[in-house]
Parts: sequence; C-alpha cells; structure tokens
Amino acid sequence: MIIGLIAMSGVRVRTQELAELGVTLPGFVNRGEVVASLPSLGLLTVAALTPKDVEVEYIEIDQLPKDKSELQKFDLVGISSFTARINAAYKLADMYMELGIPVVLGGIHVSLMPEEAQNHADSIVLYGAEGAWPKLTEDFKKGQMKPRYEGLKSDVFSPENYVVPRFDFIKGRSYNRITIQTSRGCPLNCEFCAASLRITSKFQQKPVELVVNEIEKALEYTEHPFFEFADDNTFVNKKWGKDFLKAITPLNINWFTETDISVADDDELLDLMAKSGCRQILIGFESPSADGLQGMNPNDWKLKRHKSYIESINKIQSKGVSVNGCFIVGLDSDTPETFNQIKQFADEAKLIEIQITVYTPFPGTPLYHRLKNENRLLQDENWDRCTLFDVNFKPKNMSLEQLEDGIKWLFKNLYNEDEFLKRKRYYMECIKNIDD
Repeated sequence: MIIGLIAMSGVRVRTQELAELGVTLPGFVNRGEVVASLPSLGLLTVAALTPKDVEVEYIEIDQLPKDKSELQKFDLVGISSFTARINAAYKLADMYMELGIPVVLGGIHVSLMPEEAQNHADSIVLYGAEGAWPKLTEDFKKGQMKPRYEGLKSDVFSPENYVVPRFDFIKGRSYNRITIQTSRGCPLNCEFCAASLRITSKFQQKPVELVVNEIEKALEYTEHPFFEFADDNTFVNKKWGKDFLKAITPLNINWFTETDISVADDDELLDLMAKSGCRQILIGFESPSADGLQGMNPNDWKLKRHKSYIESINKIQSKGVSVNGCFIVGLDSDTPETFNQIKQFADEAKLIEIQITVYTPFPGTPLYHRLKNENRLLQDENWDRCTLFDVNFKPKNMSLEQLEDGIKWLFKNLYNEDEFLKRKRYYMECIKNIDD
C-alpha cells in the first residue's frame, strides 16, 4: 500500500500590478521566495503518523505533471492546502477521484470549511492529524474509511499522540528554511488570525527536549539549514523560552520565528535569543496608530503596548536580532493617511524589515463572520484572494481603489532597492556595534 502526500506550496498574488512589482522590488522578492520554499510540516507529521507497514511518498504540487493521465498512481492520496490555494487543491483532488483513486483532504481551511471540502474528497480530516490519521489509514486498509475524522484539538504533544515529523523527506530538496513547531495556538486570539489557534482548544507548548530532538533530526538530512519555528507566538511562556534557548545554543543554528513585543521586557531572554542564533523575529505591530489597535484582541493587549513600540524595537535590534515589523492595511480605522503613517513609523523605528499585509477575512475567523454580517465581503468564497496581499472586502473609511493604491505606494516606497540597502546597512551597523 502506497500513500501519496501532496503539499500545496507557494502564493500567487492576484492583483496584476502587485505581481509585476514583485519581479523588481528586492524586499518583496526575497520575502516571496521564503514563503514559497517551506516544507509542509503538517504533511511531514502525517507521514510520521502513518503505520510503519504503509509506504509514503511526499510530493510538492509543482512536481506533478499537468496532464491527469500522467499523474502518479497511489492507493490513497492525502492533500493539505492553505486557503489561497484551496481551489487548486480541490481541482487536483477531483482529478485523482476521476482516476478512481481515493482522496483525503486536511489542513486549517478544510477544518474551517468542512462541508465545502467534503465535496472534493472521499474523506476529510479536521483539526490535528494526531488522533485521526492512524485510525483513518487502518480503516482504509479494511475498506471502511469514513467520510470524516476529527483529530485532536489538545494534548497533541503528549507521549501517546506525539511523533517526530519525517524530516528524511526534506533530504535533497531546495528548501531555504526548515520548519519546526514548538507550540500550537496563541492566547492573544486576534480577530483576523487564521493560524493554528483556529484548530486548537488551548495554547499548547511542546516540551523542550522534543524540540531539540527534532532540530537534531532535521540536521541529519540538511547542510547548514536556516530554521523557522512555525508558531503563532513562540515566546508566550518566558520560562520555557529561556530553557529552550539554553538548550539550542550548543547546536549552533540560525533561526527565525514569530512572537510578540513582550520579549523586549526581558533582558535575559533577549541575550539568550541572540546567543542561540536568532537572526530575526516577526512581530505583529498591525498599526502605527492606537486607534487601529482598539478592540483587535481580547483585553486590548496590543493597544496597551503601543506607546512602547519604538523603544522595544530599538532594544531588540541592539542585540543583533532584527525585527520584521508586520503591519495590516485596511483596518476599520485606516484612512488614506495611514499608508504614510506606516512609512514614517518604519523610518523612525529603524525597522530592518517590514511586512505589509492586507486585512484578510479568512474563512472561519471572527473577522470573516463580522464582515459577512456587515455585507462587506466582495464575495463569500473569494479564496484565491486570501493571499494577504489582495483585497477581498470593502474597507470602512476609504474606497477599494484607495486601499489598493495605498498598498502599491507602500510596496514601492518600502521595498525599492534604496530602502532595501538602507535597512541592510543599518543591520550591519547593529552587528558591528555588538562585535566592538
């Protein structure tokens, strides 16, 4: 028995002018190359959950032939996709089903839109693969595969459920980053977030020794990899964070992750981050304006941190850890003046990298349901525009055209060669000051 696991990688921007800008703007091109070259950690985990007597093959979508008749044949096909490429995943699933090959669909989009996904698969897996995939494969062997399986929303890192992802599948592949997960979920629960917190019932932290073991396993199959900790918020637990950083320092790796601005509160944590090989952290500032942060998450956590943003950025970057500041455009408080405010903030804060994303109502999020109730979605199922760069809703305090024009203006003024080199030079100065 052979199972083919197919990952949908890469993001294609739909707005033509933004797509064309991506060809020429250094900052945008670099970021796109990173996103497009990450392995599917979810499918590597599915592969590890597969019974040992079943053969597994891991495939990236771009490896497949375009002609249906030339598709590689399997006993069972598993496909995982994010929202922006779910239509391509459905098309591929339909092609396999037409060939008489059973298909299973999974991933966050499938978990949030199960009835839709059910139309394109023999079976779907909701939430984590843990607790579902082993049962599904055994049922399939018996010819008794059910149309729907629900995996675990908690306890995924407990001994009876946890597996080490199949990092052997990354050997010989041209990934520029290797993903490792240290947690699932996030206590901030921002309205727009469509990450792992949507398929978990609580924040879950992986034990330090398990993460270290995974890094060591990945190192067996790659040479000098750059690691990305694929979490919603890696350093929620500062004590765990310090133990973790001390444990990975001897491994001499370079790494990136996403976290929140509170890391700047802890000098010991920052020193350990720098010493352990942290090269960059992405922090969601979301808005340069306090008005933009109002009501974004329970208890207005981000709003309360707004006044300390620049001081915190300076402190983090003084350690040699660059900050990739993430801003969302199109928030309900945003006006045409917001784009210039973001540029001014980025300059004043001396952010080494900036990520501009569009306020995006992903399916199943509180934001999606709110905008749908307000009749502000351009289409109910505009999934291929859920790229974080394309607009798929009606802004509140500006026109659709003003929002799209503002995005283009920001891209041109933040990602051009002069700005790219200016930020690079500043980062080199930070490193030099530390060395001195």
